[in-house]
Amino acid sequence: MSLQWSSLLGGLGLFLWGMHMLSQGLRLAAGAALETVLARATGTRWRGLLSGAVTTAVVQSSSAVTVATIGFVNASLLTLGSAVWVLFGANLGTTATGWIVAFAGLKLDFSLLALPLIAAGAAFRLIGGKRGLAAWGEALAGFGMLFYGIVLMQSGFADLSAQWQIPQAAGVPGMALQTLAGLAMTVVMQSSSASIAIALTAAQSGLIDITGAAAVVIGANVGTTVTAVLASIGATPNAKRVAAAHVLFNVLTAVAAFVVLPWLVPGIVSTLAWIGHTESAVTTLAIFNTLFNVLGILLIWPMTGWLTVWLQTRFVADVSQGAKPQFLDQTTLPLPGLAVRALGSELARVLLLARQCVRLTLSPQADSPHKAEPLRLDLKRLLQASETFVDQMNRVEIDEITAQKLADLLRVRRYLDNVLEGEREIEGLPDELASLTGQANPALYAPYQQYLSVFSQVLGDRESAETRTQAEQAFEQGYQSLKAALLKAGAAGSYRLERMETALQRASTQRRTLQQLLKAEHWLAQTRADVDSDIESDADTDTDSNSDTESDNLA
Repeated sequence: MSLQWSSLLGGLGLFLWGMHMLSQGLRLAAGAALETVLARATGTRWRGLLSGAVTTAVVQSSSAVTVATIGFVNASLLTLGSAVWVLFGANLGTTATGWIVAFAGLKLDFSLLALPLIAAGAAFRLIGGKRGLAAWGEALAGFGMLFYGIVLMQSGFADLSAQWQIPQAAGVPGMALQTLAGLAMTVVMQSSSASIAIALTAAQSGLIDITGAAAVVIGANVGTTVTAVLASIGATPNAKRVAAAHVLFNVLTAVAAFVVLPWLVPGIVSTLAWIGHTESAVTTLAIFNTLFNVLGILLIWPMTGWLTVWLQTRFVADVSQGAKPQFLDQTTLPLPGLAVRALGSELARVLLLARQCVRLTLSPQADSPHKAEPLRLDLKRLLQASETFVDQMNRVEIDEITAQKLADLLRVRRYLDNVLEGEREIEGLPDELASLTGQANPALYAPYQQYLSVFSQVLGDRESAETRTQAEQAFEQGYQSLKAALLKAGAAGSYRLERMETALQRASTQRRTLQQLLKAEHWLAQTRADVDSDIESDADTDTDSNSDTESDNLA
């Protein structure tokens, strides 16, 4: 008995690990293709469904597609209205696993091919280094492990079928228990594919009837929502909305499937028998899994508009909590490309805060330090959050192009950190420049007013690169004029040297802080443009569903 259970549990372990390797390898091999395919899903419902289904079937991971969808919604490349259809398509795409297991894994003898596939995949992984060949090798080895796991599970179930039977209850209570069993298995193993594989092999071995196995499949589909719910805890509002849409769809689909289960399964069996299909158990379950996901799509189709509007009113971010990251969603970490996009979007928010802080250093009002301090605290917290996010990114494999973009964003973050340091230094200096706002000393008043004017121009909105360059040149001239006027006043004795030194130090720190801010702005704009071009250059320009504009992404 122990050997039989070892074969069963060992096969399950190999199946789970094979699924992980297959998914990871295909994602790395595909590179930006996953993002490109999903970026095209900005048009009709059909395109969203197709993108979600095809991508999920290819990478064998609905979690990866869900993460990518969240990333695109957060980056405003995908509206919530389009995103929900990608998610519905992803649910349909997960049924491909059942077909692979049912048609190939249980009908064909892969026991002779599994080990050679693992060996070939391992060889490619070793000789491939960081090239695409290594990723394909990982996927190939995962494919072999997946099917070898099925072989072991088949063997274990076959041996157990003669000695042990799964308790089965008739009617609705029995189906409910079996549905809960499928849900529990998926939650524990974090894989609906594994639960479905168990149901298929158990049904084939006679440990459970077809209707019971179908109920397990229903529960497995509901169990996938637990991962999304857990991932959305503490996440951005968009991530929570996507997770909510995922839960609502799967629950609705499960309820509908449970209601029609007593009639749908016999109908499929009868149809297969009518066309002369003799081995109907595994095929019946694969068909059932596909049909009830299609049924769920048909049921939710007329409700999608209402659902999107309702979701947009849920999980609204508290704009008063400026220090809370809005784009650094942990669920994007498995996909470095999307994680880099999220980091760029968050640094754009940090840049806005930094600009406000720098602007307040020009204010002669007595309460300006009290206004600047909360902004500096927000700036510090967001920079710390971005540092933590990058540390977490470094735990996954990143391709060379994405690594370069991340390096550029780290440069931006460093510049913004320098801005924060400059702000602290300015705060510690007496505001000697504020005394120049009066006209008691005309020789200093005029250059200081000019300095304030060109400083404000640089901080203001500039429409073109030429305008930006002109504003920065004007600021440099204004700073040099103020510096010369202060030195001249000190030399003439009309301005005390101590006051002159303090004023020069404050102006110099303001200038250095502004330069760091401008460098951050330049590098951030360039890096985000490069990131966007990788996806948007191939993305479709359809705007059929662009009316679902997000309202809580801080500009």
